[in-house]
Amino acid sequence: MATIKTLQNGTVGESQVDDATFNFGERMNPVVLRDAVIMYEANKRQGTVNTLTRRFVNGTHKKSVKQKHTGGARHGDRKAPLFRGGGVAHGPHPRDHGWQMPRRALKRALQIALAGKLRDGQVSTWAGAEFSSPNTKSAMAALTALGVEGSALVVAPGVVDRNLLLSVRNLRRVRALPATEVSAYDVVFHRNLVLLDGALEALVGRVAYPDASASEGNE
Repeated sequence: MATIKTLQNGTVGESQVDDATFNFGERMNPVVLRDAVIMYEANKRQGTVNTLTRRFVNGTHKKSVKQKHTGGARHGDRKAPLFRGGGVAHGPHPRDHGWQMPRRALKRALQIALAGKLRDGQVSTWAGAEFSSPNTKSAMAALTALGVEGSALVVAPGVVDRNLLLSVRNLRRVRALPATEVSAYDVVFHRNLVLLDGALEALVGRVAYPDASASEGNE
């Protein structure tokens, strides 16, 4: 059993969670998580960097020196990469850096990331997180009580309450997301995971694989 911090009505306590909550008895392969993080970071790249080749550099096409009888090298125009102010050889150009992994692999990566947070004691629960109006000070006080004020991902079971969203958006490295939008990159990027009421069950439902025996029985 894993011990996690809980916050309810301003009181911090502890509760027990099964270590196998996100494991499902399968071997954790960190390579899948690494590949998923690399994929998410690659998809965030804009790919707009560009360099000018000799084709796009302003200048004359006239041959700089005669081909023979100069005692020097045989050069073409001054736009060659060899000369200062010339074009760039083999430089970067706009491109799409994005790529995709299979959905099953992404689900597996999320499962590994969640299991790692639970194993490292970086999962907390926040019960009754309701705000009648945006209140960053109260949100900060709650996260401080849990000891996660440095970096936290607040996960809601469904749509994130607007007042809660406005309360945490100005906090550094704190983000609130619904369970359906949480990715392995979000879990890895934030040091701590704060689960609202029902968020744990929602995440377990996302990473759980269908029961093969049940599907065979339905057929």
